[in-house]
Amino acid sequence: MKKILFIAITLLSVSVVHAQNKKNTPGFINRTGDHLMLQITSDHWIGVPDSIKSHMTGFARGVNVYVMLDKRFKSMPKMSVAFGLGVGTSNIYFKNTYIDIKAKTNTLPFTDVENADHFKKYKLTTAFLELPIELRYTANPERENKSVKAAIGVKVGTVLNVHTKGKTLLSSTGTQINSYTAKETSKGFINSTRIAATARVGYGNFSVYGSYQLNNIFKDGVAADMKLFQIGICFSGL
Repeated sequence: MKKILFIAITLLSVSVVHAQNKKNTPGFINRTGDHLMLQITSDHWIGVPDSIKSHMTGFARGVNVYVMLDKRFKSMPKMSVAFGLGVGTSNIYFKNTYIDIKAKTNTLPFTDVENADHFKKYKLTTAFLELPIELRYTANPERENKSVKAAIGVKVGTVLNVHTKGKTLLSSTGTQINSYTAKETSKGFINSTRIAATARVGYGNFSVYGSYQLNNIFKDGVAADMKLFQIGICFSGL
């Protein structure tokens, strides 16, 4: 999958460069800034039941990468609309927990394994192919790298990959059994579509970014209604 994503991002980059050489769309001006966005986030589940929240640990984090086309309004040069394609990922960490994403049950099992063999490090990872759309404001469009910027938008995604990963197997007493690593992959319990509202504000090529998922992380009925909230730093340029 990594190779596929690398090829997709490369092709998109070439497409952006090619698009800049085309004629302007009526009513819009092509811009040369913020075509590539890299977001590093702190991730949080909103609406988590106490039985799950008590087993969440570590620094949950995500990385989002998007290639964007930006069209400035001729009548309002400080405003523009941008759209693109990219990948959004999220990693949530747990302790003394086994999440059976391959279970053949109607609900997703979050099993407490404190008194059984368990992994020292354990996470649930999701990856989505996403289409972000932003309405952007640039205070000084002629000097974008030295300008206050802000944007609001929405992104829609389709699931690419869902997996759990455990490292270093421990006994119930905490003694290391071996350095075994286990990875299980299944999309069965995750909502295949993700819709999120986004916002960012900053200066030049750096901004503070936030997103809030509007629909649930998991399919209806398989787990509690939880939503992903991301907040972090966005690096933009090109």
